[in-house]
Amino acid sequence: MKIVFMGTPEFSVTVLESLYKIAEYEIVGVVSQPDKKVGRKQVLTPSPVSCFALSHNLPLFRIESIRKEFAQIVELDPDIIITCAYGQIVPIEILQSPKYGCINVHASLLPKYRGGSPIEYALLNGDKRTGITIMYMDLLMDNGDIITQEDLEILDSDNLETLTTRLSILGRDLLIRTLPSIFNGTNKRIKQDEKGATYAYNLKHEEEHLDFNCTCFEVFNKVRALSPRVGAFVSLNGQVIKIYDGYKTEDKSNKKPGTIEKIYKDGIGVSTKDFVYVIVELQVAGKKKMSAKNYLAGIHHDLVGEVYE
Repeated sequence: MKIVFMGTPEFSVTVLESLYKIAEYEIVGVVSQPDKKVGRKQVLTPSPVSCFALSHNLPLFRIESIRKEFAQIVELDPDIIITCAYGQIVPIEILQSPKYGCINVHASLLPKYRGGSPIEYALLNGDKRTGITIMYMDLLMDNGDIITQEDLEILDSDNLETLTTRLSILGRDLLIRTLPSIFNGTNKRIKQDEKGATYAYNLKHEEEHLDFNCTCFEVFNKVRALSPRVGAFVSLNGQVIKIYDGYKTEDKSNKKPGTIEKIYKDGIGVSTKDFVYVIVELQVAGKKKMSAKNYLAGIHHDLVGEVYE
């Protein structure tokens, strides 16, 4: 079977690697987003999927606009196209091209969390479970017929990185089990229930702000939904600080939300709408990530009573 694979982040690499290892599948093309400038020095860097394709000598297409540059993909004449966190809407010319259609590996239990940030939203909303959907693609975002789904539990210890890793493995395994049924025509096609549709659009920078006026549970979820990729940010005395890890307590908040109530042995206790949240890993603007204990060791005054904004 000739396969074109379309994807961008590390999540996609797990799936692509599994397809590459199966002898009867031939990867005739890999499509990813163009290289992007990364880090303080703005070094032009290929996506994780591009890196995999380059290191395994797979035909690579780094396409700025798939709507305009679809012809070169159609010309590959694949039997099936598989997308996984690609990041662009695929045009009808591509959707109608392969014999077995275009399928997508999506990191939510559709129709819940259509869009580019389903894992972040599952954490933000404190969901107990999430999962993977294998689906046929159509012209709308994550709207096509469902082929199969599988769920997993979201652990209290999960953050964006660990949950993404777990879902990528689930997606890999589910796809490999599902493909034979697609090729032999025994797979299901289940219409999505539009009444249950919700959307997980990419978060804007201002949505990464950590608001301690929320409940401790909501604060906890926001921190882990953004860690370790970007971090939730606050400011203290005009200085931007990113929060990467912390935990919930059952200690009642006695002060205005955002106020540093007390110093714990492993972190900084901050009042929320209800209980105290303890910050255990942070990053001051211009410095490296550090434990709250190390941060406190460098502070020469008592932080208790100061307020995060």
